[in-house]
Amino acid sequence: MEADRRTRLTPDERRAQLVALGVSYLVDHPLESLTIEYLSAQAGVSRGLLFHYFGSKKGLHGEVARTARDSMLNATAPSPELAPLDRLRDTLTRIVQFVRDHRGTFYSLVRGAASGDAEVREALEQARAVQAERVIAVFRELGAADSELLRIALRSWVAFAEEALVEGALKTDLPSEQIVAFLERSALAVAASVGTGPGATFA
Repeated sequence: MEADRRTRLTPDERRAQLVALGVSYLVDHPLESLTIEYLSAQAGVSRGLLFHYFGSKKGLHGEVARTARDSMLNATAPSPELAPLDRLRDTLTRIVQFVRDHRGTFYSLVRGAASGDAEVREALEQARAVQAERVIAVFRELGAADSELLRIALRSWVAFAEEALVEGALKTDLPSEQIVAFLERSALAVAASVGTGPGATFA
């Protein structure tokens, strides 16, 4: 049965299956505890096959982190047809929903930023950069000048928002709407504190 299942999968399909199993593992476990041995047993394949696809445990972790990152970014992508503040609120709503639907995955992503694994850190820093650019675009449309200080402020806000999501969405039963409103107010306050551009109050 296992042999038949293995021969039906192309190399790309097998690799995708292994990565999907790795992402599923994050539901209940931290990324750093995912091992080649565990994944090979779950997939019913040899350890050698995993080393063939990923090179090492670090290579596996990097691929799983990148896939989880892309899943989060796709699920929370802005809706371009919305007005700037509506777009921000919609994105924050979907971020909170993603965090609560994929608790382990989000926690592993956020905590992975402190990982000793360079591939994992790079994947997660890229996610933060994308999220920051999305928020920066909102305030640019609202009239803020595209300054280095604005970018520093909103990149810092992304890190703040991650911690707020861990503490609020993962560790409490606060209503999602309350968390979204708090994150929106904090983003507005941070952007306004830069004090540049005609939309500095963003009212």
